[in-house]
Amino acid sequence: MEIDKSQQSKDSVFFRDGVRRVDFVLSYIDDKDGERKQERRREYEANLEKAGLELETEDKSESEDGKTYFLKIHAPWEVLATYADVLKIKVPFKANDIPNHTEIPMNWLSTPFRLPDHIMHPEPDFFTAPFNKSKSDFFLIDDKETFFPPSTRNRIVRTSSYKDKKGIKRLLNNGTYTSAFPLHDCRYWTRSRDLNCESERYNLYKYWARFLCFFKEQPLNLIRKYYGEKIGIYFAWLGFYTEMLFFAAVVGVICFIYGLLTYSENEWSYEICSEEIGGKIVMCPLCDKKCGYWKLNSTCNSSWQSHLFDNVGTVFFAIFMGIWVTLFLEFWKRRQARLEYEWDLVDFEEEQQQLQLRPEYETKCTNRRLNRITQVFVVGSLITPQLATSVTASCINFVIIMILNLMYERVAIWITDMEIPKTHLEYENKLTVKMFLFQFVNYYSSCFYVAFFKGKFVGYPGDYAYMFGSHLRNEECDPGGCLIELTTQLVIVMTGKQVWGNIQEALLQCPPKPYRGQCFPLTVISPTSLLSVSPVIQFGFITLFVASFPLAPLLALFNNIIEIRVDAWKFTTQFRRPVAAKAHSIGAWAEILSGVAVLSVVTNAFIVAFTSDMIPRLVYMYAYSSDSGISMKGYINDSLSVFNISEIPDRSRPEDGENPSWFNSSITTCRYRDYRYPPGHEKQYSHTMKFWHILAAKLAFIIIMEFFVAWMIPDVPSEVKARIKRERYLVQEYLHNYEVEKLKMQLSQNGHSECTCTPMIYPSLTKHEVLSECL
Repeated sequence: MEIDKSQQSKDSVFFRDGVRRVDFVLSYIDDKDGERKQERRREYEANLEKAGLELETEDKSESEDGKTYFLKIHAPWEVLATYADVLKIKVPFKANDIPNHTEIPMNWLSTPFRLPDHIMHPEPDFFTAPFNKSKSDFFLIDDKETFFPPSTRNRIVRTSSYKDKKGIKRLLNNGTYTSAFPLHDCRYWTRSRDLNCESERYNLYKYWARFLCFFKEQPLNLIRKYYGEKIGIYFAWLGFYTEMLFFAAVVGVICFIYGLLTYSENEWSYEICSEEIGGKIVMCPLCDKKCGYWKLNSTCNSSWQSHLFDNVGTVFFAIFMGIWVTLFLEFWKRRQARLEYEWDLVDFEEEQQQLQLRPEYETKCTNRRLNRITQVFVVGSLITPQLATSVTASCINFVIIMILNLMYERVAIWITDMEIPKTHLEYENKLTVKMFLFQFVNYYSSCFYVAFFKGKFVGYPGDYAYMFGSHLRNEECDPGGCLIELTTQLVIVMTGKQVWGNIQEALLQCPPKPYRGQCFPLTVISPTSLLSVSPVIQFGFITLFVASFPLAPLLALFNNIIEIRVDAWKFTTQFRRPVAAKAHSIGAWAEILSGVAVLSVVTNAFIVAFTSDMIPRLVYMYAYSSDSGISMKGYINDSLSVFNISEIPDRSRPEDGENPSWFNSSITTCRYRDYRYPPGHEKQYSHTMKFWHILAAKLAFIIIMEFFVAWMIPDVPSEVKARIKRERYLVQEYLHNYEVEKLKMQLSQNGHSECTCTPMIYPSLTKHEVLSECL
């Protein structure tokens, strides 16, 4: 019996009979090409009904734009049970009887950050096993209509829609349908008065999506229940990453404060700024023809600024971050293993849900080959002036990066489409790798250049190094050093990317095509794309180059706190509900993060050794200081080599008018950054022994740092291993007892006395052979 439309709540997620749940919705609009599309829709909908799905259409007069039809789809028990069996969906068969002994010391400290238990744990804890339709009475089924949650139901309907050769994605691409999506639960801003409507969306908004909840833990179990494991695992990773950033941010701030507190103790900066020392040191030109001679004290301001990031704390912070990134990955593996168990993803293979080929693959690949196993033919595959210059250059570089990023995204998709991946999982993994490689080059290349190439291979005044023959002299760092340039580059690119990302998200608008008051953008951001455009690139910034800017983790922490709540708000209030999908990990990103982590230990060691001036200063302090005690007095003069101006070749000499007014012919030598013998020495302009001592110290630091951060931690916690073994044992025991009881029941129904034979007595026999033995 149908309910009167005028009496049905706009929050209703049921058919007009008020009984059958709407598990999926397709929308379409009749247009000038309507006859052809109508034929496609009739054929497709007939196939859906043939597969056992039930359909009901909302007339366009019921839609808010007066043009859109909505086709509602309901999956009855037979369809749900069949596909749950095929997809090996795990369902409960016994309450979990393992006591939880994971008490946290001083647990009361975390009380302000915790959420109510019914939000954190919306479902009882059960032992689960893959659903078997033929043994449905083995599982804890109280009500068949609510046994499978909405997220599982919409995943099953989505999977069944691909059984048709005219899969739903192809019909969306050719305009037969305008969109396909599962429904949200009722309203999010207030609890629904409809008792049949779940309040999960409202709870997600109240406890997760509001910014005032930024200091609270995330209700991961509720996210997983509502959106599926794939989105759940993404927010679990992002939340864990943000938690770990807190420790990196604290240490980074401490190192920055150390730089501030030791600001006045920066003896080499005093020497640079001194008129008696820095004011009398004439430096060689930094470029050919257009650069003149300059005095060292002109870099006074940048020298003081550089000390904030280039001090003893930098060495400590680089080592700490090497340990941090290793611990981050190992602890995430442990957190992931715990989630795999709690979310019934142990032994789950993502290929289980890739039962259907991508429609694009079937369309473009027509050659077939024989599968030797199945014998079936399948489709085959084919601020100072110098600082102002650095800031301006970094800003221009950032604009170019953002423009190239748009191009790279399209190129990555185009190349992946050209490869015609077979399954959705394969397509996603291939696209993920390409997107990261493009973005890795785009975002990090300028930082790699400044950190490891700029100013490293310039030669010396009499023998400069050139690129492309003799036309382009290798670039030198700003007078303040390469580290302050790297810091500037990192701050502008990293911060600019985060700000631009937030601006883009704020500009997203809801299109005027709602269904029963629910607003859905035309596209849904997948967890993979979310991951690719923000946190992973950010992870690279704070690990690969963090030694140059200790405050980077703090900026990332603030950004992620906002990012989590903004993403939660969008998923809960702005995006249509995505189709639930399972995933036991973050997919291809796990290997990418591991690769970045290994590379970061190397890059930070090299930044401290070769980009920072810290190692040369320490070598001077402990081995070459002229004072009786440990001192940096005289370091500036010691770190600069001397060159005879008359020996500078004509192509490198400053043009007329380029030299400052104080420069005159009485100045016969200039200084440059290097450790070379002075003119007149028998080994003039070759490297001094001090150069080799410093190089050895740099290499020793790199080796020690690499060794120091080689930590090994078990990937899976011991209590999780015990729970997994316990669950596997119980599944076997309960299934055995279940089979024995069924045998007894069959025998009693056939008039035989109770059989004492059990499958355990005849382990090599089948159930029917045991039955024969008993008879």
